[in-house]
Amino acid sequence: MKAVIFEEHGGPEVLKFTEVADPQIKANEVLVEVRACALNHLDIWARGGLPGIRIPLPHILGNDVAGVVREVGELVSWVKPGDEVVLQPGVSCGHCEYCLGGRDNFCDEYDIIGYGRDGGYTELVAAPGVNVISKPKNLKWEEAAALPLVTLTGWHMLVTRAGVQPGEVVLVHAAGSGVGSIAIQIAALHGAHVIATAGSDEKLAKARELGADETVNYSSEDWPKQVKRLTNGKGVDVVFEHTGSATWPGSIVSLKKGGRLVTCGATSGYDARTDLRQVFYRHLTILGSFMGSKAELLAAMKFVESGQIRPVVDRILPLADARRAHELMEDRAQFGKLVLTP
Repeated sequence: MKAVIFEEHGGPEVLKFTEVADPQIKANEVLVEVRACALNHLDIWARGGLPGIRIPLPHILGNDVAGVVREVGELVSWVKPGDEVVLQPGVSCGHCEYCLGGRDNFCDEYDIIGYGRDGGYTELVAAPGVNVISKPKNLKWEEAAALPLVTLTGWHMLVTRAGVQPGEVVLVHAAGSGVGSIAIQIAALHGAHVIATAGSDEKLAKARELGADETVNYSSEDWPKQVKRLTNGKGVDVVFEHTGSATWPGSIVSLKKGGRLVTCGATSGYDARTDLRQVFYRHLTILGSFMGSKAELLAAMKFVESGQIRPVVDRILPLADARRAHELMEDRAQFGKLVLTP
């Protein structure tokens, strides 16, 4: 089968479009014919290499997969060949106390399709049968692939961790990113007043189309002051933070007394400065968040099926152009998701 692999860590140039062996499934797995696979920043980090984390080489990236089931293992009875599916990207053991308690993203063996195991930059991918979700009938393949990881992440951050409530003000950073574009919709769905940030007027206009009530260009040094002005000096109830050190100090300042900051990433760097006086004096809460449970993605997908959460696809490229897709993401040239098709 055709696939995009890398055999050493490095820049986009290490990605190779080549022929590899078809995957062999285990008794509890399914084999899926990939129709579309979306990019995530995790692809960039995995390709470049992360200190202390070993990724098996050669490796196939791709966390977000939509496709058709070709084959099922003997222990998989709830899925059949021909089913149109998307894959929940998080893989866990299924039997530890966390998995049995519905917190599978806490599992000590937790992994992500396309991260510690081969993913969807290919024609065929093997995945656990429990990770299969029916593809919403109203979506195209590329739209379906644009959803799983960012929807799961955004839902876990805003609904489960931050507990966003109707009438609260939520600041969503990087509206042009995949997770930012979904977070705007999730916050609005729960009745929040949304302030979105981005680095260009074009992206800010698209953020308003998605449901942002106010927008701020965070390339301006005084963006935290702009947020304060938009909230009559009070600040926001929740900051949806995933950009890291570049926005972190301003995110802390932008919170109101008793506000919550929830973070899932550090795209601009992890060594963020925190003024602890801001935290204790103003009773702030800082919440870490990583992925989410299978049940959370199922809950969110109901709103996808009803059209209340919709995928945001920037552009579609052939699988052979994966290097170009990586370059676009590194240049922040997209709004929403970049999607590859075999």
